[in-house]
Amino acid sequence: MALNYTENLEKGIELLQKRGAFLTVKDEDRLNTMTIGWGSVGFQWRIPVFAVLVRKSRYTHNLIENATEFTISIPFEEELKKSLVFCGTKSGRDFDKFQECDLKTEGGKEVSTPVIANCGLIYECKIIYKQDMDPSLLDEDLDKNCYPDKDYHTMYFGKIVACYMNK
Repeated sequence: MALNYTENLEKGIELLQKRGAFLTVKDEDRLNTMTIGWGSVGFQWRIPVFAVLVRKSRYTHNLIENATEFTISIPFEEELKKSLVFCGTKSGRDFDKFQECDLKTEGGKEVSTPVIANCGLIYECKIIYKQDMDPSLLDEDLDKNCYPDKDYHTMYFGKIVACYMNK
């Protein structure tokens, strides 16, 4: 059976742009989630891929550098909007976001990293490539508008190994 990673993609991308999604990463016994507002789903290297960008200054960057997988949980309902704001503005270095936001997790179907419960669309991914951004190759306007503090991202490409509706 083929993986249907494009089903509900339009709604998922719309909500990613509008509210964000949870990027969850596990490194041994450390677990963190953060809000992402950028991401890309596509077909590269003959496989379905979800690409995420994580700034080097983020706590999640420390975890994902040692991880082999990540999950993306996109809430369809408004009920997690406050949690998305908290997880996008507070650091896992200083807060247990799961406790602070009363976020529940569920085991992944194909990966050991959990997903956020009560989210509509789930992507489970295994990291297949990562690349630090090279600012010299970045468009000047993007550099000026998205990186005024020169806090560049590392890009992580995850092979989508599971994609499903969770409600």
